[in-house]
Amino acid sequence: MNIVDRFIEYTKINTTTSRENGAAGIMPSNPTEMDLAKLLASQLEEFGLKDVKVRDTTITTALLPANCEGAPKIAFFAHLDTSAEQKADTKAQITKYEGGDICLNKDLNIFLKEEEFPELKNYVGDEIIHTDGTSLLGADDKAAIAAIMDMVQYFVENKDVKHGDIYVCFVPDEEQGLRGAKRFDVSEIDADFGYCLDCCGIGEFIYENWNAGDAVVTFTGKSAHPMSAKGKLKNSLLFAHKFISMLPGGEAPEYTENREGYYWVKELSGNSAKTVLKLDVREFDEEKYAQRMQFLQTLADQFNNFVEGKVEISLSDRYKNVFNALKTTDSLPIQLALNSYKQNGIEPKIIPMRGGYDGAVLSQKGLPCPNIFTGAHNFHSIFEYLPVKSLKAASKVIQDVVILAANK
Repeated sequence: MNIVDRFIEYTKINTTTSRENGAAGIMPSNPTEMDLAKLLASQLEEFGLKDVKVRDTTITTALLPANCEGAPKIAFFAHLDTSAEQKADTKAQITKYEGGDICLNKDLNIFLKEEEFPELKNYVGDEIIHTDGTSLLGADDKAAIAAIMDMVQYFVENKDVKHGDIYVCFVPDEEQGLRGAKRFDVSEIDADFGYCLDCCGIGEFIYENWNAGDAVVTFTGKSAHPMSAKGKLKNSLLFAHKFISMLPGGEAPEYTENREGYYWVKELSGNSAKTVLKLDVREFDEEKYAQRMQFLQTLADQFNNFVEGKVEISLSDRYKNVFNALKTTDSLPIQLALNSYKQNGIEPKIIPMRGGYDGAVLSQKGLPCPNIFTGAHNFHSIFEYLPVKSLKAASKVIQDVVILAANK
């Protein structure tokens, strides 16, 4: 099966993540993720891979054993779910792009407009896979699944090409807090490092992302009837507003870019008696991240000294920067990927990711995982599209990563 047919086959299984089930602790959040996992497992078994396992969580792993000695053992990761922004079934279409706008749905007058998405001009002459304008395409992350399966097929059909152990890993529910990666037990595979395929246009390469933390600040006041509130009412809502006013000015998402960190006042709820404030903390540098978390702790501690109420804070890490595990740009996973990009004539677009992905969690568990492009654009949108040459390039890049590793 060719890579385009594979991708379209996978898009026909609607694996929209369910936030309701996820909040209830159900994994997979959508039962159809299991349908896709079982299909992939059957295809991996047909390829002859070893140790094909589909767990109750839908976490799926398989091994293509090495055919040479001494090569690094590499794992490749993709996620089974698609984002919850749209829930309709995907009806993928292919257009030979000759420039201008692409009509997604004539009846609904939906167009993928070159004026709004000027990067389309880079794909004149290419075939582009897109939706009918009523759903996501699901290239996030089924393009990755197709690329990984296509790479495996190459090595199965070309047994004379040297490679080390190749682990194939598919996880559920990335789209709601990296839940699948958090459940993934890295000790069940024997990989030296891995790669996620979960970023966008051709050439993108990510080996830095946020150190991400959560802060929950609880303000306890004392309610009183306004008729007799003087000297008695301790308004926790006002305590919370005072706390927010003491955060550093300009260090919020709407004022920052690139590697600039921030505090994000994300949720405030309560009444005069009790108010809960939730904040996100983000920073690329590990030391600066620790300083941000300590600042919040110190602020809460000191707040109790001048507020006639009670302030409690809970701090927790959500995920870490992948680069904490890689340490240096000379690390083998980074250099193999960059060399593969170069070998395929692809200019690397190295992007510090102002977000997280499965590799952040896996790296924290001891399995460094940079992020390689899928080739798609406009994730989480009805205007998501995937140039065929970019999809093929994603497969070729990871194929050459394996070959370069075996020959190093």
